[in-house]
Amino acid sequence: MNLLLAAEAVAVPTVFNYVWLIPAVMAASFLFILFFSKRLSIKPHLVGVPAVVGSFLFALVIAFSWIGYNGDVNEAQAGPISCAGGEVAVGGSNHDTEAAAEGEGEGEGGGESGHGEQRFSPCPVVNDVTWFQNGGPASEGGSDITVGTLVDGQSVLLLVVVTFISGLVHVYSTDYVAGDRRYTHYFAFLSLFTASMLFMVLSSSTLQLIVGWELVGVCSFALIGHWWEEKPNSDAALKAFLTNRVGDIGLLVGMIILYFGAGKTFDIVAINEAAISGAISKNTLLVAGLFLMAAVMSKSGQFILHTWLPDAMAGPTPVSALIHAATMVVAGIYLIGRLYAVFFIGFGISGGTLNAMALIGGITTVGAGALAFVQDDIKKVLAYSTVSQLGYMVLALGVGAYTAAFFHLFTHAIFKAALFLGAGSVSHACHHSFDMKKDMGGLRKFMPKTFWTFVIASGALAGIPPLAGFWSKDEILVGAGAFPGTGGNGTYWVPFIFGMIAAGMTAGYMVRVIWLTFFGEYRGHETPHESGPLITTPLIILAFGAVFAGLFNIPEGFPVLGSRIGEKFIRWVEPSGISSFPTIGHAKPSVALALLATIIGLATGLLVWTYYSKLYAKDKLATEVTGGLRDKNRLARAGHKLLVEKYYLDHLYTGVIAGGTKGPVARAAYWFNQNVLDGIINAAGTGSTIIGRFVYRFIDQGAIDGAVNASGFGAESSGEVLRKVQSGKIRQYATLMFAAAALLAAVFIVAV
Repeated sequence: MNLLLAAEAVAVPTVFNYVWLIPAVMAASFLFILFFSKRLSIKPHLVGVPAVVGSFLFALVIAFSWIGYNGDVNEAQAGPISCAGGEVAVGGSNHDTEAAAEGEGEGEGGGESGHGEQRFSPCPVVNDVTWFQNGGPASEGGSDITVGTLVDGQSVLLLVVVTFISGLVHVYSTDYVAGDRRYTHYFAFLSLFTASMLFMVLSSSTLQLIVGWELVGVCSFALIGHWWEEKPNSDAALKAFLTNRVGDIGLLVGMIILYFGAGKTFDIVAINEAAISGAISKNTLLVAGLFLMAAVMSKSGQFILHTWLPDAMAGPTPVSALIHAATMVVAGIYLIGRLYAVFFIGFGISGGTLNAMALIGGITTVGAGALAFVQDDIKKVLAYSTVSQLGYMVLALGVGAYTAAFFHLFTHAIFKAALFLGAGSVSHACHHSFDMKKDMGGLRKFMPKTFWTFVIASGALAGIPPLAGFWSKDEILVGAGAFPGTGGNGTYWVPFIFGMIAAGMTAGYMVRVIWLTFFGEYRGHETPHESGPLITTPLIILAFGAVFAGLFNIPEGFPVLGSRIGEKFIRWVEPSGISSFPTIGHAKPSVALALLATIIGLATGLLVWTYYSKLYAKDKLATEVTGGLRDKNRLARAGHKLLVEKYYLDHLYTGVIAGGTKGPVARAAYWFNQNVLDGIINAAGTGSTIIGRFVYRFIDQGAIDGAVNASGFGAESSGEVLRKVQSGKIRQYATLMFAAAALLAAVFIVAV
């Protein structure tokens, strides 16, 4: 397809027509491994690793093609673009594209970079085919249900991130899971997991997106419960599956509302355009957005549906890395971005001060950060950290900081994968234990590569400059628009405060993890050792990314680098000046805010470091203070208990709701069944018996049988009389016939 633009025709790269091959290759890898690898005596990683590496390389080709295409369109386009109906025309008619064309000033208005330069992105490139027709052809009032691919900055970003992280996880797994009893099964589902996520991010319709969404959930169930013989593992898999089904109700209802609201279409671009143009009312968008937020809360671990995510650590560590860094948990973030016009208009993000999305994200980022402080399992600390960072992303989208949210998704995928794989490396050396207090400590002397990569990734997570997490987290705080001089889409003070608190907490709990794992005295058994190259090489690659990934979107005003590579991310990923994406404002960078957030993080980290340093000076094997504030103060003890019990949410779900269903509710239902339903049924049976006896005795035996018997007796008596008449004498017969004829004639004479 060609885009007819104001300056010249810009051809869509042909390679976009073949983007479907990326998920298809991974799906083929799954089928081959599952059905043929054992029969052909081929080790499954010899199929899975080349497949994911090939997919990653093709994703890079798509990414570079998109960057070039995006630049060509921006140079050629002189006005906003309408993407209606899959065709592209110059001069959009809705209010957002008109505002973009006018250019509303530096740092404001859609389509502007940090320096006020007007940008016009290409429309999403959609290649689809009709799957089936609902109610006949569209010309006769029906609708075409299509399936296909959608290529834009957001989908290209996820293609690269998913294949990159999955590729490293595949390589890492060849050592970590070597010798596992279900080695083939593991690599098969690793390929299917990757294929499902890639299928979802390329979906051109909401119906197709739902299919990918559910496939990701099924794969996570299989991989979390990989070692299903142990009950905690199978329980964790079921918990993840069932919790996500709760949110999926919201997903289905929200998608149905949008289907009818947008004029009976599942097309993602059409739905976004309908939301922006006003074809869907704001109230309808609000209701649909709230239902969709339930799906986001379950899949992306937002409070209060986050409880499955820490338990998902029961699966193999490479699976934990893939789930928490690049696949399942970011699906909810992707969903918001893919239907951003629905949320942006429905929640009134522009010019607002608070909305449901920003509030949920803010509560999640602080609530999960607090829980990370009381975990002894290193993977669970990282799991709650993931929940907290997902809260950051939802918060960013809730305040209109679209680019900041996806930039943080990008950087977080890199350093969180490094942290989870680093935790797996540590466990590998400590006889597969993840308990920091019992089996770790002092490991920096034995595992220098794991130690330094873990520290670098932790610094990126904590937002320490100049590491990747500093740049993306700072953009989110700036995007809230609450700090003086930043601007943005509104003045979101409450989310901003949540974000600042979480920034300090992140540094604190990661310093705790580093100290308990790598400093002090070794508290485990035997002598630990550094992991092999198949484990440490992915760690080094990811640590390198944790250092330099943030440079993709540093402010253009940053000395030296800013003028050369600044804000590339916003140019490549964020849509601008098109009718399927809302006009969003861009906040101005603030050096003061960056310094403040950094100081808060460093101060919290220093406070935790001092705590453990003093503890170590008293007792080299101690991991926590005894007789401290928690033991002396009732309020502190209650707060600690609240965190240890994870806000009692598991007790609520398992003990009250599930336990109540199996206990009091089940007993009440049984009593009702035995005493009410069975009583009604028994009474009905008894009444039927009485009625039956009455009918038998008085109607059947008395009336019906009496009438039958009487008629029989009458017939018998008449027969006896007639039998006497039949004497065989002809004269007698003639006399009777004559008498009967005379009688009949008399009747006719009288009657007539």
